[in-house]
Amino acid sequence: MKQILHPGLKTTGNSCTNHFNKNKVWLKSKIFRKIQDPAFTALLTTQTQVQSEIVNKHNELRRAVSPPASNMLKMEWNKEAAANAQKWANQCNYRHSNPSDRKTSLKCGENLYMSSAPNSWSQAIQSWFDEYKDFDFGVGPKTPNAVVGHYTQVVWYSSYLIGCGIAHCPNQTVLKYYYVCQYCPTGNWVNRLYVPYEQGAPCASCPNNCDDGLCTNGCKYEDLYSNCENLKLTYSCQHPFVRDSCKASCNCSNSIY
Repeated sequence: MKQILHPGLKTTGNSCTNHFNKNKVWLKSKIFRKIQDPAFTALLTTQTQVQSEIVNKHNELRRAVSPPASNMLKMEWNKEAAANAQKWANQCNYRHSNPSDRKTSLKCGENLYMSSAPNSWSQAIQSWFDEYKDFDFGVGPKTPNAVVGHYTQVVWYSSYLIGCGIAHCPNQTVLKYYYVCQYCPTGNWVNRLYVPYEQGAPCASCPNNCDDGLCTNGCKYEDLYSNCENLKLTYSCQHPFVRDSCKASCNCSNSIY
């Protein structure tokens, strides 16, 4: 998760608790005005222009990966993921949600961002992507303590559905703006954590399903096991276990998953 302190922020000795005890009405009106701040409401993801900004920014960055990706899927907005992300943001709980709280028909990953000011969605997404500076493709973090998981989720090749939400959290001391994005299907697989996509010429893996360097043939299913391809070859998709556990391998032979 990212924590961004606005450079112009100044703190005082007065706490929200003290204000609340002195004047409950004052605090309520203060929070209401803050929530209605146009700079915040302009970031609400129920607006189509905000959804477009989030999706377009992700796709811009996914096209820009280095080394280039041969199988990078083009992202699109997903209402169910957005509802889950908004629900979690509203909790103002600055940690990752439980896996059960970020499921659609697919399992979903998650990126978090906190700020002391209502920064744009593009700023938040760029901050996640900028972790590439600490990342070596196929190797991992350049230094032991470097954080790179936000970057790898942003550019995870098969995560093509995205939904985000934002909340104002007045009870937080400094970082009062909470941004949550959920990515489906989830990225950051343990068995290939530092290979978020296949290296190669853009769209080499999808020559007939390409949009400006990004593939458009995503799969609406996912495999539950990393060895599903082997299971399919060994037992075939007629086997009940394989059919139910390896839906992507069994149904998406012409798609990227």
